[in-house]
Amino acid sequence: MSGRPASAPRAPARTSHSGEAVDTLLPAAQQPIWPDRAALDDVTRRLAGLPPLVLWSECARLRDRLAAVARGEAFLLHGGDCAETFAGVGADAVRNKLNTLLQMSAVLTYAATMPVVKVGRIAGQYAKPRSRPTETRDGVTLPVYRGDAVNGLDFSADSRTPDPERLARVYQSSANTLNLIRAFMTGGYGDLGQVHEWNRDFVANSPLKTTYEQLADRIDHALGFMRATGGHPEDFDSTEFFVSHEGLLLDYEAALTREDDRTGLPYAASGHLLWIGERTRDTAGAHVEYLSRVANPVAVKLGPDATPDTALRLIDRLDPERVPGRLTFITRMGRHRVRDALPPLIEKVTASGALVAWICDPMHGNTIEAPSGHKTRRFDDVLDEVRGFFEVHRGLGTHPGGIHVEFTGDDVTECVGGAHDLDFVDLSTRYESACDPRLNRTQSLDLAFQTADFLTEGRRRARSARA
Repeated sequence: MSGRPASAPRAPARTSHSGEAVDTLLPAAQQPIWPDRAALDDVTRRLAGLPPLVLWSECARLRDRLAAVARGEAFLLHGGDCAETFAGVGADAVRNKLNTLLQMSAVLTYAATMPVVKVGRIAGQYAKPRSRPTETRDGVTLPVYRGDAVNGLDFSADSRTPDPERLARVYQSSANTLNLIRAFMTGGYGDLGQVHEWNRDFVANSPLKTTYEQLADRIDHALGFMRATGGHPEDFDSTEFFVSHEGLLLDYEAALTREDDRTGLPYAASGHLLWIGERTRDTAGAHVEYLSRVANPVAVKLGPDATPDTALRLIDRLDPERVPGRLTFITRMGRHRVRDALPPLIEKVTASGALVAWICDPMHGNTIEAPSGHKTRRFDDVLDEVRGFFEVHRGLGTHPGGIHVEFTGDDVTECVGGAHDLDFVDLSTRYESACDPRLNRTQSLDLAFQTADFLTEGRRRARSARA
């Protein structure tokens, strides 16, 4: 059995794995101010006694898959909700997210001619960093909404007061979601032929039918060839699916740190992959210290102001032994800056000899405010950052390792553009995000088909260079 409570690594979490208070000397950004310390200690003590949500063997498998991404032998598709909500846990919601991610994966697998590693922002993405600690409406100032892990979205004193009991609900909601994911994935839901039929239906109803149909036809031909030569597409199906979230709330993460019985390694048992955000990646801060002490694969968000020296310091702190698959950099530059800001980072890291996976987050650098006041993103801006990401890697001869996308499997209206050309006036139709705007199912598949073009273009250029 893997996953007994670990003795606390020398991390800045305010609670040890046995539930005892621990002094913290390092700055811990973006932590809520819990009003009742005793209540928090009680919750973390209970969490420390619960089974791990994921096992170390699963985390190690993801590390191996990410090592292949870093070597240029695989592609990472990382996506899901901006912020999960307790009300959003259910079979339909989980199935719709899986459906969309699997459809995207099928398209990208064919285009990349390499394995696609599937990682969801799911089963733990309940907390969000915020730019301000409070929010004011009509002269009333309350704590800002930090995700369902901390407080409620309703603008009232009761709702916005941080409640540590919510951390226990995060654990239970994550466990319920993981149970659904595992049931779907082991029950044949990822069958390659079935997923491709879903894509066929999507193509038939897309305004870009002619463009997408060519790729769909080529996938049909490949599946037909496989069957004609005695192959079985279902043999190539994979039930592998990994979960991730931002490792933001250190009280929660520390309480769910476990030690693997076989290896003795401490690992974060709350998810397979944890990432550090742009606001919490201080190399002298609490989040970097905590994640430096667990064995999981970890990722760091890098914005346009990140310097090559910062990237190298992060490598030294988080991957000092240079373990392939241990560290992923998720770049979030914005379409206007990706072509200028990204090359120096890749060049300096590559020259250092460090082997990291480079992933493009085209969402967070392209947020705008609509005339209605809604936060939104233009699909064309998102696509252009992905295009710029591929152009940079192609120019440097390095591997564009994947994409990290905020999306939902539902037909929301939160981002504008895409094949169905949603406009600003459409945003109020079905704007449901608790924080940032997400691509809907159609826009997500649009992005997958167009990213497939960048991948196939890369293959054509590689063949030409070898000829």
